[in-house]
Amino acid sequence: MERIDLYSRFTISSLPWLFTLSWQLAPFKSDIRHQPLPLALGSALLLVSLAQCLLSNRNVRPSYEHYLGVSVFPTRRMLPPLALLLLQVALLATLAGVDGVGTSGLLLMSMNTPMAFVITRVLLVPVRTFLIESLLLAALATVTLAAAGVRGGPLAGMVPVTLFGSVLVLISVRPSAWSLSVMWQAEEARHIQARLAVAEERLRFGRDMHDVLGRNLAVIALKSELAVELAQRGRPEALDQMVEVQRIARASQQEVRDVVRGYREANLTTELAGAQGVLRAAGIECAVTGGDGTGLPGPVQSALGWVVREAATNVLRHGDPAHCTIRLDVSPEAAVLDVENDGAPATCPVGTGSGLAGLRERLGALNGTLEAGPAGTGLFRLSARIPLAPPRSAAAPAPIPAAGDLPHAAAGGMPRAVAGDLSRKALLEERR
Repeated sequence: MERIDLYSRFTISSLPWLFTLSWQLAPFKSDIRHQPLPLALGSALLLVSLAQCLLSNRNVRPSYEHYLGVSVFPTRRMLPPLALLLLQVALLATLAGVDGVGTSGLLLMSMNTPMAFVITRVLLVPVRTFLIESLLLAALATVTLAAAGVRGGPLAGMVPVTLFGSVLVLISVRPSAWSLSVMWQAEEARHIQARLAVAEERLRFGRDMHDVLGRNLAVIALKSELAVELAQRGRPEALDQMVEVQRIARASQQEVRDVVRGYREANLTTELAGAQGVLRAAGIECAVTGGDGTGLPGPVQSALGWVVREAATNVLRHGDPAHCTIRLDVSPEAAVLDVENDGAPATCPVGTGSGLAGLRERLGALNGTLEAGPAGTGLFRLSARIPLAPPRSAAAPAPIPAAGDLPHAAAGGMPRAVAGDLSRKALLEERR
């Protein structure tokens, strides 16, 4: 957006110079009489036009900001350009009054006279007001030249040539500013959408935590008060209440872990749908083929989900793609995820940053690999592969001891305090 904004402002700033150096200089070759007075008047008109261009460039930025609604254009800044415009009309009439310029040169310079002024004025007033002001300006130039003695065809051509410059500015500058305002609004809408998504996620997290802990904490507080009352009375039921409080507290811990794990781990099915939705919202056609990874082991789904998330982020961040394809191929030997997009920049950011390095670490923990790079003219591909069948030379994993084997495990090297705690936990599970 910054580049488009800079290009638009540069183009608008270049227009008055282009018209002045063409329409104002061309008559010096053959239309202006090569005598001291006509040449002096023509040179003075040229210098005033160049000064008008400088003022126009100075007012381009605030006039754009006024049109976009960022700030208000100070009215006093239009007084110097207006004074120079009246001086241009007076010099042009004087040059025509001394018969120092031919008809074609007079019309060319008349066409250039309002250009620098109206380029910024068109962004400050509504279209109807601009057209009325353009008609008044054409009438002023016609009356001034008529008072200087211009008659016939040259005088009749003053209105159309003056209006031609104003209309040319209207159909070139105004749509450019309108397009720029629409793009800035779209950019702001995307930022607002992102902030709303973050706010919604925070609300969801708060809601989940409230649903998980709210009732359990209330029950813990109630049973704790009941246990205190029973203990003060010497009732043995106080122990049962505290055991129940302990059970609820541990269950709450596990529920909190489940909630947090849902935020810290990536689900492949969710990430595929999310990446497709985000890319389509950004104007990128995204196709997901080959399935959603249902049935893959949990660690494999989580790792590939992170690959999808990082790949979608890179597609949005680098290049200007129009199409993106996410393909998941699952075989008995391996799961392969390919993310390919067009519009890749000439120099793809392969190996830079921490995103791809982090993905390689995640995949490396599962004996997986990650490859990223150009895949043809204007194409970029990121490919992740995770083997599903364990290597033949790999040692068999150690069995997980059952609850009943915990004392034996403690004898084998586990600290007795930990083993005893786990054993008590297993006994409590059996009692429940």
